[in-house]
Amino acid sequence: MSQISTNSANFTHNWAYSFWKFSRPHTIIGTSLSVWGLYLIAVAISSVGFSLVQLISVLGAWIACLCGNVYIVGLNQLQDVEIDKINKPDLPLASGEFSRQQGQTIVIIMGILSLVIAWLTGPFLLGMVALSLVIGTAYSLPPIRLKRFPFWAALCIFSVRGTIVNLGLFLHFNAALEQKPGIPWTVWLLTIFILVFTFAIAIFKDIPDIEGDRLYNITTFTIALGSQAVFNLALWVLTFCYLGVILVGVMGFTPINPVFLVVSHLVVLVVMWMRSLAVDLQDQTAIAQFYQFIWKLFYLEYIMFPVACLLG
Repeated sequence: MSQISTNSANFTHNWAYSFWKFSRPHTIIGTSLSVWGLYLIAVAISSVGFSLVQLISVLGAWIACLCGNVYIVGLNQLQDVEIDKINKPDLPLASGEFSRQQGQTIVIIMGILSLVIAWLTGPFLLGMVALSLVIGTAYSLPPIRLKRFPFWAALCIFSVRGTIVNLGLFLHFNAALEQKPGIPWTVWLLTIFILVFTFAIAIFKDIPDIEGDRLYNITTFTIALGSQAVFNLALWVLTFCYLGVILVGVMGFTPINPVFLVVSHLVVLVVMWMRSLAVDLQDQTAIAQFYQFIWKLFYLEYIMFPVACLLG
């Protein structure tokens, strides 16, 4: 009996770990921080006190977005099994931890759950989730499969992460806080920052995957321009993001704390450049680590910006 319990516990643990990898943790963390960060920004702008209704609204948005996230990244893995065996062999479908049928079941369930929870939580959230799923499907699924084309692939990624998620979540939380409809300049500033930042993520993510993409005729900016050119482009795009926010803080255009805004972004900019100088583009591990570092900067923005708003 104890042996059966042990085997069951091991199966549950292994399945949970495989599901965690299947969900692409770096995207899950980014999605979670965007939900809670936009909520804090909405609260800071409205100055409305906390209530249980708000908590239900935030939790509903969080769960719906997480389910939608798993649907999008899972669908991409279902279509890229052979490519991932070269580029990302540790992913559950590529490694055989999940069968194709298991992957399909997870994707279908997550897609349905995201839409149902969004529908029950609010119209703005439903619109945001539905539009994100449509774009995510077009990105991965034949015959459209926009990821084959560098421009459209990048557009899919930064339009969802940069625009749809930020504006949709703010409108959802703004309605939950019973505020007048509209998007303030502060939210537009974050949206523009994330929009441009996500473009850098979209082009950089293909540098570590160049071998598999080339073998399966997936055209990327890295294949077209070369690793060094894309690395430099991504770095300067990120630099433009941070300098833009620093300039806004110096000019005092927004009702958020200018000192915190300027100092925090300046520090991150310096750290990013110092880290970039140590990257060897001939070392795939070093490239992958810097890519994860860029995602950490993405996470950090959804902490720094809401704090600047709360201090304003």
